[in-house]
Amino acid sequence: MNEQIILIIILIFSVVIHEVSHGLAAYFQGDKTAENAGRLTLNPIPHIDLFGSIILPGIFLLSGTNAFLAWAKPVPYNPNNLKNKKWGELIVALAGPISNFILMLIFLLLLAIVNYFNISNEFIIEILKIGGFLNLFLGIFNLLPIVPLDGSKILFAILPKNISYKMSNFMEKNYLYIFIIFLLFIFNTNYIFNFVFLIFNQITKFLL
Repeated sequence: MNEQIILIIILIFSVVIHEVSHGLAAYFQGDKTAENAGRLTLNPIPHIDLFGSIILPGIFLLSGTNAFLAWAKPVPYNPNNLKNKKWGELIVALAGPISNFILMLIFLLLLAIVNYFNISNEFIIEILKIGGFLNLFLGIFNLLPIVPLDGSKILFAILPKNISYKMSNFMEKNYLYIFIIFLLFIFNTNYIFNFVFLIFNQITKFLL
């Protein structure tokens, strides 16, 4: 139970950092939409999404599965306000996953320090491992090119405009079906979870 509580706290912290990073990336390019909406804050309350932050995590916990997933409300931004018209949206989309990879490195750096000084506090070690793994998982998961994940926005940003426009229109017209596919996908994240776990183990072995 303690491990689940730690997991939820770290997950909330990580997804908030993720969304704020999107907003900051837009803000530094001249768009103040997120700031005006009160979303450039580490206070989790403005970021809570009823389904992604409460219902879905609850379902995962009650199901007893090893996989776990949650998200916050997407931070709003106006692409028309971005100074970098060519790569602005790509920068905003990448900011979230990059923030998770940076958090992972911070957790693992702290773990390396704990290991170096032979601190044998299992509680601290567990927190650092969970924090590192969760952020690696969030970073990789969000890079998948599936709507509404960041990976789909990155894909749209690098594709030729005419193809990106057609794909975007298709997504809007078939949003319900795509959302159902997305739900089916996230409830089968065990495979991704196990894959990321293998990567995480290799990273920790290398660092430690």
